[in-house]
Amino acid sequence: MTIHQIRIYEIFESNKQFFHDRFRDHAARIMRRHGFDLIGMWEAQTPERTEFVYLLRWPSIAAKETAWSAFMDDEEWAEIKRVTGAAHGRLVGAIEDRILLPTAYSPALLDRTQC
Repeated sequence: MTIHQIRIYEIFESNKQFFHDRFRDHAARIMRRHGFDLIGMWEAQTPERTEFVYLLRWPSIAAKETAWSAFMDDEEWAEIKRVTGAAHGRLVGAIEDRILLPTAYSPALLDRTQC
């Protein structure tokens, strides 16, 4: 069964363009190299903070765990984070991570073109 993962990052108005540049130009590319299926990316605003939200699709929990482990151990990604952090400060605050499992009546489960 296909699963989805939603990630929500707190980002900072003072340097959010640097965050977006890093995600667009580096993180997304490296994630794809490790098997990430990026469905979409959004920016959301709450009264308390600005958020970057993205949705991933996985064939299984095991595939997600393997890909995340490889991404977090990726030397290129570690260097990019080090360089951008040194140049622009902390780019991400709080991180929320959720696995989305479809209900038996979910249109996403009933209509495979939505998954």
